[in-house]
Amino acid sequence: MLQRFTARAAVVGDRAGTVVPDAVLDVADGRIAWVGPAGDAPRAGDALPGVLMPGLVNAHSHAPMVLFRGQGEGLPLDRWLREVMWPREARLTPEDVEVAMTAASAEMLRNGVTTSVEMYFFPEHIAAAVARTGARAIIATPILTLPGMPSFEDQLAAAVELAAGASGDGTVEYGLGPHAAYTVPLPVLRDVAAAARKHDLLLHLHVAETATEGAALLAEHGRSVPALLAEHDILGGRVLAAHCVHMDDADLDIWRAQDVAVAHCPASNAKLASGIARLRDMLDRGIRVGMGTDGPASNDGLDLLADLRLAASLARLAERSATALTAAEAVWLATGAAADAVGRPDLGRLEAGRRADLVHVDTRDLVFEPVGDPGDWLAHLVWSGAGRHVRDVWVGGRQVVADRSVTAVDTDALRADVADRAARLAAG
Repeated sequence: MLQRFTARAAVVGDRAGTVVPDAVLDVADGRIAWVGPAGDAPRAGDALPGVLMPGLVNAHSHAPMVLFRGQGEGLPLDRWLREVMWPREARLTPEDVEVAMTAASAEMLRNGVTTSVEMYFFPEHIAAAVARTGARAIIATPILTLPGMPSFEDQLAAAVELAAGASGDGTVEYGLGPHAAYTVPLPVLRDVAAAARKHDLLLHLHVAETATEGAALLAEHGRSVPALLAEHDILGGRVLAAHCVHMDDADLDIWRAQDVAVAHCPASNAKLASGIARLRDMLDRGIRVGMGTDGPASNDGLDLLADLRLAASLARLAERSATALTAAEAVWLATGAAADAVGRPDLGRLEAGRRADLVHVDTRDLVFEPVGDPGDWLAHLVWSGAGRHVRDVWVGGRQVVADRSVTAVDTDALRADVADRAARLAAG
C-alpha cells in the first residue's frame, strides 16, 4: 500500500540543510519510496498544513527517569547522583521502569522523537514500553557497580545474551552500557568493549561530563580518560560517548582517529553546570555528533527540538561567532547526524530507502512566518520551534501521533501512574 504525504516543505535532515518546497513524500512498506517537489511527483495527494521532517533521533537518554523529574534541584552532578538518584533507583521495580518508559516514550513521540538511545535498568521492560507506544529504541544495557547487582561478568553475559535475542526488525536493538571509566574498572571496560566489537553492538558510556570525574584516574595513570580508553583497547567498533565536555585537543584527536561518536547534551550540561562541549571543534575534526536530551531528571525535558536552540546558542557563545553552528547544522544534529552517530543509516533523513519515520510540524503559527526562502524553515525550527508544534508522527509509516494525541496509550492514566510511583520511590 502506497502512502502519500504532501507538505509546504520537507526538511531532508542532511548537513547541507536541504529543504524541498511544496514537497511530496511517498511511503511503501514502511520505507520512503520517493521524495521531491510536487511538480515532479507521479500523482497528487492530500496536503498537510505544515512541513515534514525526519523523526528525531535522541542520541542519549535515561527516559524512565521521568520518575525523578525535578528532584535534587540545584545539586552538582556527584551529589545529585549519590544523594538523590541512586537511593531512589535502588528501590525501582521492573514495572516502575516499564510504566515510566511508556510515559516517556509517549512524551518523546509528541515532541517528534521517534528513536532514542536508552541506558537504564531492566532493558527488557524498556523494550516492552516502546513496543507499546510504537517508537524505536537502542537500549544499552547498563553495566555498573551498585548494591545488589550481579558481578560484572554476569552482567556482561546477560547483556550479550539479551542482544542476541533481538528481533532484528529495526524497532529495538540492544547494546552495552558501561556507565563510565570512573565507575567501571578499566579491565572490565576492556572486556565489555571486546564483546561489543565481537557481536557488533553499540558501546555507550559517559565520558568527561564533569571537570573532576577523571581526577583519580589522571592521578593514578597520568592520562586523561580518552587516552586511557584508547590505551586499554576500549575504543574501536560502534562507540558512542555521552557528553564529552572536558576534552582537550589531544582527546579530540583520539576521538577522530578512533571514530568515536559523541552524544551532545547541552541542556543537561547547562542545568548541572557541567560545562559547554567543544561542539564546533568536534564537527571541524569530522567527529560524528548527535543531539541528546540526557535523562528527564537532568534536563528536565525530553523536547529535543527545543534543545536545538540551546545547542546553537551555546556554540555561538563559546566561539563568539554567530556562524559557529548554523540552523541547518542544528537540525542535522538531531536527524541525519544523530542517526549516523548511533550507527543507524536507515534513519534520520527523508531519502528513498530509509525507514519512513516522519514528523509533521504544524506551521500555522506566527513563529513560522515569514518564509522568504526555503532556508527560513530551518531558522524557524531552531530559533522559534519546539515540540509543541509537532502535530503528527509516523514510525515506519504507521501513525503513532495524530493531531497531538499519542494513538496507542492513555497519557492521562500514565501521568497519574508515574506520579504515584514517584511518590513511593521518594518516600523510601
